[in-house]
Amino acid sequence: MSYAIIGFGNVGQALAKAFARKGIEVSVATTRDPESFAPAAAAIGPTVIPKKLADALKADTVFLAVRFESHQDVAKALPTWQGKTIVDVTNAYGVPPEQLGGEPSSRAVAHAFTGARLVKGFNHLVAAVLGQDPAVHGGKRVVFLSSDDDGAAAEIGALAEKLGFSPIKLGGLSEGGLLVHARGNSWGQLIFKDLVKFD
Repeated sequence: MSYAIIGFGNVGQALAKAFARKGIEVSVATTRDPESFAPAAAAIGPTVIPKKLADALKADTVFLAVRFESHQDVAKALPTWQGKTIVDVTNAYGVPPEQLGGEPSSRAVAHAFTGARLVKGFNHLVAAVLGQDPAVHGGKRVVFLSSDDDGAAAEIGALAEKLGFSPIKLGGLSEGGLLVHARGNSWGQLIFKDLVKFD
């Protein structure tokens, strides 16, 4: 299984740190030339590999860590996303619900990435918290996952555990998934909740 993070701002770098902590290789890309962010990637760790967008998108699982408004630009980079899993880390705060046809923002992302399996996840924590070691107070930091594809949610749940998090599945995008979606100028009830699970 190969992984890529598209977007290398605060959230993209926080995700890269999670992979680096566990020594799991991950490609990172933006629309810029990889040389421009190679030093930042190297500072995180040797398993964080800067690539051109087209090369990074060869990965099986793609973390979408760009601004919500930019997701369509990334989606246009491939004619089909068949066989890939997209982890939607975007937040559509400030985007009017009418602009999304009243649907959760992840549905709009799913429509853009034709053929992909989509999981909403890793988006409810601010970057500074997401970038920290998820082993806290003798427990594991929670990440929420929602998807209309149970198989994809299970795969990303297993990856979240490998990264040291405790995944909690919220069900479909229009069910529990609404708890981690921004809608217009309001945040879902679980966004910014920093929870720790104890076994």
